[in-house]
Amino acid sequence: MKIFVAGATGAIGRQLVPQLIAAGHQVVGMTRSDSKQAALWEAGAEPVVADALNPDQVAEVVATAKPDVIVHELTAISALDIRHFDRSFAPTNRLRTEGTDHLLSAGRAVGVRRFVAQSYAGWPQGRGGAAIKSEEEPLDPAQPREMRESWEAIRHLEAAVTGADWTEGIVLRYGGLYGPGTSLSPGSDEFEMVRKRKFPVVGNGAGVWSFLHVADAAEATVAAVERARPGIYNIVDDEPAPVAEWLPGLAAAIGAPKPRRLPRWIGRLAVGETGIAMMTEIRGASNAKAKRELGWQPRHASWRQGFAQ
Repeated sequence: MKIFVAGATGAIGRQLVPQLIAAGHQVVGMTRSDSKQAALWEAGAEPVVADALNPDQVAEVVATAKPDVIVHELTAISALDIRHFDRSFAPTNRLRTEGTDHLLSAGRAVGVRRFVAQSYAGWPQGRGGAAIKSEEEPLDPAQPREMRESWEAIRHLEAAVTGADWTEGIVLRYGGLYGPGTSLSPGSDEFEMVRKRKFPVVGNGAGVWSFLHVADAAEATVAAVERARPGIYNIVDDEPAPVAEWLPGLAAAIGAPKPRRLPRWIGRLAVGETGIAMMTEIRGASNAKAKRELGWQPRHASWRQGFAQ
């Protein structure tokens, strides 16, 4: 098949493009930067340059490519300020709203058979009930004030893609990504915060996180391109874990001291309501549906193994 990958030079895109080509697909990779075209040529893809927020440019490159499938991996996440979550995610929120709409419009014009888009498993879902959530659980609009715009952007993306009745709309809710090119990799700000004991466990640390190695994210995406049915899939590893467990595990894996622990009331001063929710309230995700329907297994079955590597 001919696959159009938007965000082809991002953390997932850099892993995804070679895997799609190895599987026998023809890949057109969209990037916003002229300077990144060479890397796509070297990977075996055909590069195109377009601004995802410019509908005319998106329409033109998709119309020229005439793909069978569009894969939407567009993000623009820089340094995360947990107290100002929506401010940090503002560029990505535009890509999840305007960018999604532009890609869907362009895809509809050329009749793409399948549209696969990136979402996120974890904090957008309900913070009550079971510690591990399936895809059937609804997203929870009762988010901290500084996360509401980001929640609305994810809700928009998921509703637009799964509601597209002219194509097979597929949403992949990835877990917290780690590995090459992600914000959780050697040399990243997050790693350095853990090394310097600036990433504490707040309160009871009972917030449950689901992780995913970036290479596993790409492999699951190939499976979705080839055989997913329309709908939503959690793409996470096999071991959701509370902050009080995974954060000391990460510190040990990178040879850092044990994280400090802060009472909830002090933590609120440091990280705000958003940080409190992430540390003490969020829920993990089940990958049972992806395993069953996509025939996918994460090679890094646990963050324990992945962090150590």
